[in-house]
Amino acid sequence: MEKRQDIALGLLVAAFGIAAAWMATGYTGASGNYPMVLGLLLALLGGAVTVRAVRATRNEVRALVDAPAQMIIAAVIATIYVALVVPLGFYTASFLLMLALPQHLGSARRSMR
Repeated sequence: MEKRQDIALGLLVAAFGIAAAWMATGYTGASGNYPMVLGLLLALLGGAVTVRAVRATRNEVRALVDAPAQMIIAAVIATIYVALVVPLGFYTASFLLMLALPQHLGSARRSMR
């Protein structure tokens, strides 16, 4: 069951990356280079997920999220970040994001204890 989901997700991500790269070919001049590279990287990573899932020998059920509370906290912080980008600017909002996430999710040092 999990193997099938990984294959489907990998194919979906690869298709999205190919579509993004294809759309970037329509941009004028060099403005399409960055989105094309990102699309191709997305396609490559999606293909890697698919190949890894196809080659996997185990097909065990696994938890979708190991720490649901931390996932919700990260989603709330990400939403606040997006809301703050326009009034504070990208750099200030990003700096605040870099301060907030480790504080609320726990730094790697604390989680290793």
